[in-house]
Amino acid sequence: MAKRRRKAPRKTFTGPPPEVMDIKALAQYLGMGRSKIYNLIRQKRIPASRIGRQYRFSKPLVDQWLKEALITQPSEPQIPLFRTSSK
Repeated sequence: MAKRRRKAPRKTFTGPPPEVMDIKALAQYLGMGRSKIYNLIRQKRIPASRIGRQYRFSKPLVDQWLKEALITQPSEPQIPLFRTSSK
């Protein structure tokens, strides 16, 4: 029977994030997986620039995208924090 490998905890930045990030740095910055970021790129829902075969992300554009996405248009249905009880 094969041993299961534990996932390593996601690393966070020790200093300020760079102004231009690759997929790995963006995943650390946003705290999400790389596959989720690739899905957002495919759906054209995140600002990305392609240089050759690699994607790059501008931190100011990503920050602006985050503000707009979180405030104006939640992309996924949000789960209520508290259940409303009908008595």
